[in-house]
Amino acid sequence: MIESLNGFFETVNYKQSTSIKLYDNNEYENYPPHWHTTMEIIMPTENIYTVECNNQTIVLREGDIILICPCCIHTLLAPPTGRRIIFQPETSSLRFMKDIEPLLNIISPLLIITPEDYPAIHETIRKLLIEIKEEYLNAAFSFSEVIIYSKLLEIITLIGRNQTSHAGNQSGIIAQQKEYMEKFLSICDYIEAHCSEDLTLDAVSDLYGFSKFYFSRLFKQFTKVSFYKYVNQKRIAKAAELLIEPKRPITDIALSCGFSSLSSFIRMFKIIKGCTPTEFRNLYRL
Repeated sequence: MIESLNGFFETVNYKQSTSIKLYDNNEYENYPPHWHTTMEIIMPTENIYTVECNNQTIVLREGDIILICPCCIHTLLAPPTGRRIIFQPETSSLRFMKDIEPLLNIISPLLIITPEDYPAIHETIRKLLIEIKEEYLNAAFSFSEVIIYSKLLEIITLIGRNQTSHAGNQSGIIAQQKEYMEKFLSICDYIEAHCSEDLTLDAVSDLYGFSKFYFSRLFKQFTKVSFYKYVNQKRIAKAAELLIEPKRPITDIALSCGFSSLSSFIRMFKIIKGCTPTEFRNLYRL
């Protein structure tokens, strides 16, 4: 299935004149640790499928769905028989839309959607992926890429709304869900733009009119991680992109991504990516 692999880096061979790739995959073949600049969405349609990513081993059942963000190293393990949809859309082209980055941040670094954990949206997303597959394989149909991206945006939006609704229900602020959704999308957008600066919980909570403790609790409900972990995830994601440049010093990358020292950068990079910055850069070079 991996058509162009340079060491650990996969160059996704998009369908002609598009920025999407989809496999209706039934191969009994394991795929070694690799990463790419596209998102990857996987859903088994027959039998199980195993994904190793972010220091986790995830066994997907039929109909379970995993979304893996760009630049995440992952391994795929296939059973002797089975079938799965493997969808690789380029999402950088969507970033001109104001709200897309915060919505993608909700998914980062990966998100597993099962009927048990996401009963309100799982079936709809499952059907959308089936529709994406059918549209992709229907080469004669006009505007396929536009239709596929519209369905991808619907999937991302469903996830965002479900996450916000869940946070609102837990916090007892159902009447303020829309207001809080817009505010926390804006906060995520702000962090994305300023993650290389000295962001503090006190400063950001004050900027958006929350008390420190209330902001901390709501932020974790909305993003599923603490404020500082979220900021570090954004910094490391930015650093991973810069590490592709072979001549740029790692110390320079560390400082430009908001880390006060090389040692703190290496430590956090290894926690989030599972390898050191040098090892990550070498994965790309191999």
